Amino acid sequence: MALEALLDRALEQQRLRPLDVAFARFLAERDALAPPVLLWLAAVLSRQLADGHLCLDLDLLPALAEEQDWPADWRVLADDLRANGPPASPLLAASHAGEPDHAPLVLDGTRLYLRRYWRHERGVAQGVLARVARTEPASPHLAEELARLFPTDRRSGFSRDNARHEIAAEAAPTAAPATGTAPDWPRVACALAARGAFGVITGGPGTGKTTTVVRLLGLLQTLQLREHAQPLRIRLAAPTGKAAARLNASITEQIRQLDVDDAVRAAIPVDVTTLHRLLGARPDTRRFRHDARNPLHLDVLVVDEASMIDLEMMAAVLDALPGDARLILLGDKDQLSSVEAGAVLGDLCRRADAGHYDAATAQWIEATTGDDIAAFMQPDAQPLDQRIAMLRMSHRFGATSGIGRLARVVNAGDALAVRDLLAATPADLAWLPNADAAALEALAIDGIAASRQLGDAPCGYRHYLAWLRAHRPAADAGMEAHEAWARGALDAFNRFQLLCALRQGPHGVEGLNRQLAAALRARGLIENGHALDGPGWYEGRPVLLTRNDYGLGLMNGDIGLCLRLPAADGRGGTRLAVAFLATAADHAGGTRLRFVAPSRLADAETAWALTVHKSQGSEFEHTALLLPPEPNAVLTRELLYTGITRARRCFSLVGSAAIVEQMIARRTQRHSGLAARLQAG
Repeated sequence: MALEALLDRALEQQRLRPLDVAFARFLAERDALAPPVLLWLAAVLSRQLADGHLCLDLDLLPALAEEQDWPADWRVLADDLRANGPPASPLLAASHAGEPDHAPLVLDGTRLYLRRYWRHERGVAQGVLARVARTEPASPHLAEELARLFPTDRRSGFSRDNARHEIAAEAAPTAAPATGTAPDWPRVACALAARGAFGVITGGPGTGKTTTVVRLLGLLQTLQLREHAQPLRIRLAAPTGKAAARLNASITEQIRQLDVDDAVRAAIPVDVTTLHRLLGARPDTRRFRHDARNPLHLDVLVVDEASMIDLEMMAAVLDALPGDARLILLGDKDQLSSVEAGAVLGDLCRRADAGHYDAATAQWIEATTGDDIAAFMQPDAQPLDQRIAMLRMSHRFGATSGIGRLARVVNAGDALAVRDLLAATPADLAWLPNADAAALEALAIDGIAASRQLGDAPCGYRHYLAWLRAHRPAADAGMEAHEAWARGALDAFNRFQLLCALRQGPHGVEGLNRQLAAALRARGLIENGHALDGPGWYEGRPVLLTRNDYGLGLMNGDIGLCLRLPAADGRGGTRLAVAFLATAADHAGGTRLRFVAPSRLADAETAWALTVHKSQGSEFEHTALLLPPEPNAVLTRELLYTGITRARRCFSLVGSAAIVEQMIARRTQRHSGLAARLQAG
């Protein structure tokens, strides 16, 4: 059997990408005697990495071949592998033989890795477990400060915040067992994080992750300043610029409300940076300025939206952390995983629903906070479990919220409850199972499905574009007025966002962005692009950056609006500029506006429609999710859940019941050895 014919056939049938085939051929050039089965597995591994998997599990090959419908010639190689086992080759190293040197492939048990990802996975597991094993001496003032930050209502045993939001428990993704007074999970999370050098705070939308981490930072700084002269050096980061801006805005407000001394409040940072900027990304290399030889200058690192962090980035973060620094991760474990390979937060939090606390942790929590978490004890508790807290009460969605209930039943995999809820159409939900192109345009442009929840206020792209015209300052009003107008435009645009599951095809963002631009132009809501400003640039165009631009201070995922401003020369003309909000780099917090000429944005695409992946880290008043009519491998429960939870007040679902049910039944499964390494440690 000729390997070349098999590779060509797999490429023709789109089972492999050109890059995958090129990788196999590159390895063949390095070892002319390489067994064909190994080269085929290398090509499949390359494809698996593109799909987010860290490795290729050889035990799962038959199921994978059937699922992906590999060419029939593969069976000859399968027989060889079954009869002789993994082949010997200079291209392949076994992990039990020590650190692989030059072999590009590593076999660890039944898992086949690229050497780089094997090292990253092992490094992340070792880095996390080393911090898990380091228990900080509990401050003698810890219980006292927790009681002050989480004041308790004597009548109920709940903290006041817990009691105020008790009604929201029905909408929580995971409810606590009904055994007496429910634990105050934010208080428990703060206690656990203050106890060690590593902590994870996970929870669904509106469960108070940001509020909790602000209280945690207030707690840590209060204890530090009570016992030491210098405050902790704290840094805040997020995977994308959009997520960083959101955390910056919310954390600034939370700090103002925090019941701490002024000195403590001043010691809590509000500047949130991207991970790439924090680590010091360098052009044309995967390496960062900060690493084990040049560690970050900090005592505490908080990373928000941790579900978006891929394995390689987590390895870089852990590598750059000083040995005595504390790492705290925030995120929703049930959201989509990173675009790149790995599902780090999901692997860390695989057992979080049931708690898995041991008796020592439960006793310490009760003594320190007064909370009873005995119902979340498990006999197979592991050290990592003692560093993870799951927030279980939604503050955003009340008991009558359709969005909160829909997120919960989708997450639970209850297809029947999802169908019943969509059919009942609560005030904040709209379901369009049979929408044609005209109905989709009406939804996106006029926001027709949002009227009940948002009142009669318009919520669609027509509203945003009308806002631009109605509030445009006079030409001679000055830049301060135009900056205020640009901020208002960004707020108006963020009231609605159309999301898609796919990038390509008639139901993908590429086609829909063209369709919506044409529809808006036909309605006279946008102008034609001006050749003077570059093709495709027009006032009102929303754009999404697709690469980091450190020269401009803008990051992959940032969204800006193309606006017409007075010409800089003051002669009465106009110019197009794209307005972005960037996080402020001072303790006043907030954001600063940045105008960029369209000609400087080579890596930007229109954003009338976004993929669900690109929307992570963002929220919108009204979110509409468009599903394709045909099954697709990317249509998973996690994608549906993530799309739903981008909505604050109204969610519209465009897709058939059959596709929704298929998504609920299909879980994202990323092949990885990280969870096993973490539990084995």
